[in-house]
Order: sequence, then structure tokens, then C-alpha cells
Amino acid sequence: MAIAKTSPSIKYSFPPFVPDGARLIILGTLPGEESLRLQQYYAHPRNHFWPLIAALAGKRMPSSFAGRVALLQGNRWALWDVLEGAERIGSSDAAIRNPTPNAFGKFFSKYPDITSVAFNGQKAHDLFRRYVIKPGIVANDRLTAIDLPSSSPLHTIPFEEKLAVWHDRLAPYLPPKPQNRRAK
Repeated sequence: MAIAKTSPSIKYSFPPFVPDGARLIILGTLPGEESLRLQQYYAHPRNHFWPLIAALAGKRMPSSFAGRVALLQGNRWALWDVLEGAERIGSSDAAIRNPTPNAFGKFFSKYPDITSVAFNGQKAHDLFRRYVIKPGIVANDRLTAIDLPSSSPLHTIPFEEKLAVWHDRLAPYLPPKPQNRRAK
């Protein structure tokens, strides 16, 4: 009996989401299968990305994608992926082959106020260093890099631990909370 081999197909990222006043961008690697199917960032129901963003915003988790994106807008955080495209079978970052980076030179020229990059997982940071920083597309000293534990369900640390790290590292980029003023 012959075993059928699955050949990789080329997967492509989505356009960046950049709200007015953004100074921080969160970068993943490349959308997974469920995200590509639904055409939404972080669409897999077990991915912790949106629950993390909701918790950081101090809001309930919206059920709609538009509501989730509004959380990013409220924090003035941009969102994109390091890769424009790559060959990959399935959703695992380990299966990425022949990657092509997104056009970061043009991106940072268009959005010069974005000077901090938060990497959703080590693979995103590794790919950025290899395909964006090393070729000189973006100067390394121009950006503040922030490493975050991956929101992927494959990254097995508990949600509460991920949230604590995300909060600690992204706290300087959270908008100030309104203060309650008591009438005298």
C-alpha cells in the first residue's frame, strides 16, 4: 500500500492592522489554517491571543472579530505577521519552509511612530532577526523588541502565566486607566 505524501502549499499573511496613534506592533509568524479559513487573525478557538488582549484591556472577550480588533484599537496596538508568505503543511511554525518576509522597510517608513515590536513567540522574533534585521531592511537600533510567550495552544504554559508575562512586558504600552474622582 502506497502512502500518500502531502505537499506544502504556500500560505499568505493578512494586511496589517494599524490604528491611529499606534506606537507598538505585535508580530506573529504566519496565519494558521483556521485563521486562513476564516480570514481573521488568531481565529483558532484555543489560541490565547484574543483572551490575552481582552484581559490586558480589562474588557470581556468580544464574540465578534470586529469587537476583538476594537480592543487593539483601544490600546493603539498594530498587528501583523513577520512573513508575507511561506510553504507550510498545517499550522505549525516548525513546518514553515521558504519564507518571504513582509515589506517592513515600507511599513516602518509609512508608520514612523511605531518604534516597539512585540513578538508573539520566539519563532516570530527569530524570523524577524533573520529576514528583516540581518539583511538591513530595518535598523536594529530603531526598534525596541519585546519577547512574549506564544499565544499558540501548542505553547503549553498556562494562560495565567502567559497573561502575567504579557502584562509585565506590555504595561508601558497600555493606555492609562481613567481614575475615579470622588465628589467632595
